[in-house]
Amino acid sequence: MRKKKQNRGSPAAKPAAAAARYRHPVPGPNDLLALLRQRGVPMTLDALAETLAASAAKPGKRDLQALRRRLDELKSSGQVFVNRGGEYCLSEKLDLVAGTVSAHRDGFGFLIPDEGSVDVYLSEAEMRSLLDGDRVVVRVTSQGRGGRSSGTVVEILARARDSVVGRYQREHGIGWVIGSGRSAHHFIVPDRYRSGAQPGQIVKLEIMEYPGPKREAQGRIVRVLGEPSEPRVLTEAAMEMYNLPSAWPAAVTSAAGRFDREVGQNESAGRVDLRKLPLVTIDGEDARDFDDAVFAEPAGDGWRLIVAIADVSHYIRKADPIDVEARRRGTSVYFPDRVVPMLPEELSNELCSLKPQVDRLCMVCEMQIDARGTVTRAKFYRGIMHSHARLTYNQVDALHRGADPEGYAHIRRLGPVIENLYGVYRSLVAARARRGALDLDLPEVKIELDESGSIVGVRSRLRNDAHRLIEECMIAANVESARYLGRHRIATLYRVHNGPEGDKLEELRLLFQGLGVPMPDTAGTRPREINRGLQLLRDRPDFPMLATAVLRSMTQAVYQPVNNGHFGLALSAYAHFTSPIRRYPDLLVHRAIGHLIDGGKPGAFSYDATAMEQLGKSTSMLERRADEATRYVDARCKCLFMQHRVGEVLDGVVTGVTHFGLFVMLRELFVDGLIHVSNLPNDYYHLEPGGLGLKGERTGRIFLLGEDLRVRVVRVDPEEAKIDLALESQLPSVRPAAAGGRTRRGAARR
Repeated sequence: MRKKKQNRGSPAAKPAAAAARYRHPVPGPNDLLALLRQRGVPMTLDALAETLAASAAKPGKRDLQALRRRLDELKSSGQVFVNRGGEYCLSEKLDLVAGTVSAHRDGFGFLIPDEGSVDVYLSEAEMRSLLDGDRVVVRVTSQGRGGRSSGTVVEILARARDSVVGRYQREHGIGWVIGSGRSAHHFIVPDRYRSGAQPGQIVKLEIMEYPGPKREAQGRIVRVLGEPSEPRVLTEAAMEMYNLPSAWPAAVTSAAGRFDREVGQNESAGRVDLRKLPLVTIDGEDARDFDDAVFAEPAGDGWRLIVAIADVSHYIRKADPIDVEARRRGTSVYFPDRVVPMLPEELSNELCSLKPQVDRLCMVCEMQIDARGTVTRAKFYRGIMHSHARLTYNQVDALHRGADPEGYAHIRRLGPVIENLYGVYRSLVAARARRGALDLDLPEVKIELDESGSIVGVRSRLRNDAHRLIEECMIAANVESARYLGRHRIATLYRVHNGPEGDKLEELRLLFQGLGVPMPDTAGTRPREINRGLQLLRDRPDFPMLATAVLRSMTQAVYQPVNNGHFGLALSAYAHFTSPIRRYPDLLVHRAIGHLIDGGKPGAFSYDATAMEQLGKSTSMLERRADEATRYVDARCKCLFMQHRVGEVLDGVVTGVTHFGLFVMLRELFVDGLIHVSNLPNDYYHLEPGGLGLKGERTGRIFLLGEDLRVRVVRVDPEEAKIDLALESQLPSVRPAAAGGRTRRGAARR
């Protein structure tokens, strides 16, 4: 009897039980698609069931239900379509294309097909029923804008959202909300669902009725966020728009509350004791978490470098409540007024933060680096450390330069450690130059708030060699992580970055050629070719704009289990190891390394390639979501800062050229605006080859990328994140090279 019960509950018995329950097992999606292709005609549910039956027996009710569920899945994915006769048809046979809607603020939109084919244009009439991000099936009917195919919507598969964020408006007794973002739909708000919102306030609206061809969308206000002039409200709006989690689930709060604030006495067992080693953290003045510490000393003809990273994987185990939530968040998100952390503060700001003068558990990458910057040996181990100081980039830079301002005496004793780190840096940066990694070094723009949360300035954070020192140490540890995991063939996530290709590469080549710098065809696979061009242009006043253009030509880096190398860093293997407090892929890398350190076999790791493939897609998506949310807030905060400067005349530099005008960055303010062609001297303007400038048809007057201009702030629209500028004059500085590499002095024509 006992044996019978054991077999009934065993995993091996479950498929057999399932087979016994269904006389006609339902094939997989690919098999069903293959059957429909083989038959070549639309088929009803009954016809499909009869065809799939193993015998002449009529399929049972359960069989039909299971088959219907499988077909519904194919219908939801857009691969099959049900016609008016109730027959299942292959979408590919009906010129139907499934994909995701990308809306444009001007009312039209595009379908981004699932299979990666060319976008399909959707007219304003078609978009009237759609929201940005909806999944739909369209029938390709004709040629639309720019030679693209045009389509009509056949079916809406899934709505992208059930709520929107926007500004509440009210006129003539009627209230409505205009959604923020690219779907500028009006949602009627009946007075009983107003929730006390006042005109002009930003609100969150729950959709009650979606828009239709002849139907207005309706909704109820479920949260009043506040006035759009407050940065905190903009952050709240972004968090709602991009579905960023703001509260911790009760299970996470409970789990985090069980951690002590200090490392327990028994937790150092089996770890390498690094507490007497003068490891230090080096971060910005406003850093909120400290997840990496470094130490270096001379060794042989080079250096011994230790990079110690907070051992987050010791505290967070797979599938526990904190891990589930960290996976859902994917990354910490940094806004001007707050951080939305990936981990609870009990870990991110306490137990996993490498604060000075306290013991902390760490995962260590120890490297031997020769004088040429080559890592000749590396090993990983678990350690326990005691940070000897929390240093800032500016402090380290000042100490290295010999400055000794008041207040530095307590860290002067660390001078030898810092000088050793600079020795490591010089060797690593030399190796970086030899392999031809891109050297963009773009400044970081920071929005400054006062204690009340109001914007008081926008400034650029200038990078010094202390920033680059830490960056090179972290890159070295990340590279060794990728190599270590690759050698052991264990499932993990690599950080993969592909070079420019197709139209992007051609645009970059035209840009460089227009500046008199040839770019060979191999530039798309050899970053040193692009870097060589950048070095030739480094002394130009518009170099930051050119570096930004190079950056925009690249595809976005992603996480994936297949290692394709990192183009920008010119590395054959790269992984993220150094920030497990704020990036989930780093935590996965730590788990893989820890599994190997503990003697585990790669095949016994709790993640396989399929799981990593899914995690790579989700973490890459969550990273993009975080980037979009921060850009949304930053752009509008800059507009709020500029609202009080309307009418002022300021100096700027042309950072972008399009057929409709010039993008200009205002010097010293680091804010971008647009001079529309209608605000240029009266003429017809045409884009110069390579997109380097706009030239007047009648006057021959030319405006070039990188040119200094004096502009007037005409209008600021924080809601749309737009700053309109008007030309006052072209400044008489040495102008950048025009097409063909010529240099002009002064304006082409006054």
